[in-house]
Amino acid sequence: MARSFSPKIVTANALIEGDVIYLSADDTWTRDLQFADVITDEADADVRLISAASQTSVAVGVYLADIEIHPDGLKTKHFREEFRKLGPSNYFHGKQAG
Repeated sequence: MARSFSPKIVTANALIEGDVIYLSADDTWTRDLQFADVITDEADADVRLISAASQTSVAVGVYLADIEIHPDGLKTKHFREEFRKLGPSNYFHGKQAG
C-alpha cells in the first residue's frame, strides 16, 4: 500500500549568500519559513520542485522537506532543516555568533 503524502515545502540555498530559502506561493523565495508555500498534493509537489530547480540564478540544492503545521506556525519535521538555518557549522560566525 502506498504511503500517504505528508505536507512539504520546497527549500534550497540562496546562490549568492548561501542562506536557507523557501519557495513561497507566488514562486518567489523567502528566508522566513512562515511564508513558505505548504504543498499537500504529490503531483503539485513535483511540479513546484521542477519549477524551483529551474531558478538556477537564485537557488541551489533545491529539494522537498517535510513540514508540520502547528497553531503557532510551520515547523520542520527533521533536525537537518533546523540545523541548516544556523548556517555553516565549522566555526561561530554570521548567524551563529549571535
